[in-house]
Amino acid sequence: MSSPTSRTRVSSPAARAAAATTPKVASAAKEDAGANFSTAMGQGSFFPLFAITVLPFACQLLAFISIDGRLSAPTLSAFKSYCDKEGWQQCLFTGGTAASPLDLKAWIFFGSFMIIARILNDLPGTTKYGPMTGTGHTPAYVDNAMLHCVISSVIFVGGSNFGIQLYDFGVIYDVFVPLVGTLNVFALLFMFVLYFKGLHYPSTRDAGSSGSFVIDYYWGTELYPRIFGADVKRMINCRFSMTFWMLAGLSFSYRSYTLHSFIDYGLLLSAVSQYIYLVKFFMWEIGYMRSIDIIVDRAGFYEEWGCLVYVPSLYTLHTRLLVRSPSQLSFSVAMLIFTVGLAGVLINFWADKQREWFREADGKCKIWGKAPVFVKATYTVEEGNRKITKSSLLLASGFWGVARHFHYAFELTAAWSWCLLANPLVNGFLPLGYCVFLTILLIDRAKRDEVKCRKKYGDDYQKYADLVPYLIIPGIY
Repeated sequence: MSSPTSRTRVSSPAARAAAATTPKVASAAKEDAGANFSTAMGQGSFFPLFAITVLPFACQLLAFISIDGRLSAPTLSAFKSYCDKEGWQQCLFTGGTAASPLDLKAWIFFGSFMIIARILNDLPGTTKYGPMTGTGHTPAYVDNAMLHCVISSVIFVGGSNFGIQLYDFGVIYDVFVPLVGTLNVFALLFMFVLYFKGLHYPSTRDAGSSGSFVIDYYWGTELYPRIFGADVKRMINCRFSMTFWMLAGLSFSYRSYTLHSFIDYGLLLSAVSQYIYLVKFFMWEIGYMRSIDIIVDRAGFYEEWGCLVYVPSLYTLHTRLLVRSPSQLSFSVAMLIFTVGLAGVLINFWADKQREWFREADGKCKIWGKAPVFVKATYTVEEGNRKITKSSLLLASGFWGVARHFHYAFELTAAWSWCLLANPLVNGFLPLGYCVFLTILLIDRAKRDEVKCRKKYGDDYQKYADLVPYLIIPGIY
């Protein structure tokens, strides 16, 4: 929540490398890593170990259930019937190994996707900054996300059978099951690279060990790693994960049409709504780079495996399973749900931009036609051996005067609309997986953000909370 006027220049690579060896900084980084992890997941290594060993298998199983033709339908009841017939041990083995990690087409798809993303990362744009860390590092980003969004979409369409015919437009559906295996292998190995890099070659002083290998692998050892000149979190979280999600629904819609010879309005409108939402995301990408996902969560299994494997597996589930089992929604019903969801997308964007404009204007603007109400909060950061006091403006007007995370309500409106377009009355509970997960995630994220802000701003944040007493839904929570 730092204002643009409170930022300092990025230190040189040599200075960062020298500072990374300072015992005082390493100790602070260790304490910070432990505190952040404890806030997010609780003490101990059991949950991280459980997640690392179980979730990769669960994602492969989810891909199997949603696509594999050995099941009569992409539903939990069809999966149960298949397992009752084949035996649960054999069923789980089949489902868990269906996503081959050695499929050449999947590796070519993933490799091409990442190479294009890396090239587009160097597109021109203005330089913008994230909040300064406790060690005095201010991350810098070239704001070229919309160029990436437009060009990557054009490349995907242009390379397909709608263009130069390198592949069929339904390719994401066709390679999805082996692609999950590919992503799992790459991500699990890449987490070791990030673990080692954070301990021995950190990009900034915001790095160190918690004292546990399991927690370090899960939570990460570095806050802002860079590899080959690119910010790792931005490349994986935005340029791979969000771009894949944006294009997947369109690819699934096309594959559904080629298989059934009719337009599934539930699938198509869900895909279009998500595409619009993710265009909005890229318009707001710099805002995301200032969010709790980036400024608190380190680059480890939790964050990066999640974006490489969990997001493609779960966030596309409600559209992916519709390829085999159409929604059966009429155009009018699908359009009604789409309209409600689109309103959620647009208002969510409005709320995010409202705070962004306020910050960039340093409070010298109007919100809904009035001078904004805000709290000027102070906090301290370390710069070398000095502690320096900085300030931030906490907006308490507009959407941000209704509830401290009111924008989450609109994001959840959009998410539930996408899943309802998959018609749970036909396809069971599975299409609701994403919106249920997101509801839990955003409630947890709001709580974590509260802990972070109260620790950072102290009594000044309480003044803000007194002005805006509700967390997400006014009058309720």
